Amino acid sequence: MKRQQSGFTLIELIAVLVILGILAATAVPKFIDLSDEAQAVATDNIAGSIESASALNHAVDIANEAGLSGDSFEDIDNCDDAGSLLSGGMPSGYSSAASAIGDKATGSCTLSGPDSTSATFAMIGAVL
Repeated sequence: MKRQQSGFTLIELIAVLVILGILAATAVPKFIDLSDEAQAVATDNIAGSIESASALNHAVDIANEAGLSGDSFEDIDNCDDAGSLLSGGMPSGYSSAASAIGDKATGSCTLSGPDSTSATFAMIGAVL
């Protein structure tokens, strides 16, 4: 009886390596250019954190006025007060454009981040 050998030939292995090389060459640029998208997402996340902190600050303000709480809240009357709502302040490289916000009013603010990224968020005024 004749025994048949099994396995891959050198040509088949080289063909597989060439195909993998072509796939890698097309996929690598998509992963390399993710830094711009990551920076935009970071700016959006910081804006979302400010918006959440503003809502919590507003809730404490309302509770204080109703006599339900004695907790302190941040005095918010301008968009550039956004950094005071974050523990540690506004991260370096980020700034919020100045725009007046009345007590209990909701204002639309713009956060500017590194690499010309920006995001909008809502802030609720809270004045003593």
